[in-house]
Amino acid sequence: MREQIQARLEELKKERETGQAELQKVEMQRTYLRETVLRIDGAVQVLEELLAGEPHAKADEAAGTGEDQLRTAPNKEAAG
Repeated sequence: MREQIQARLEELKKERETGQAELQKVEMQRTYLRETVLRIDGAVQVLEELLAGEPHAKADEAAGTGEDQLRTAPNKEAAG
């Protein structure tokens, strides 16, 4: 009976050691994933802020496009 208890004790100690190692891996993975999600959250926030300011960007683009059209349009005075 004593030998069975001793064997079971050793088995449980090995399982505990394996479980602790796995728990450490999971905690490291959790930390990595938390940091990754925080980086993604930051990128999402930046993109949302850019989109929120987009009407100004569209107005700037429209003004820029208009200038481009004036620059690339044939100059009637120079041709004539």
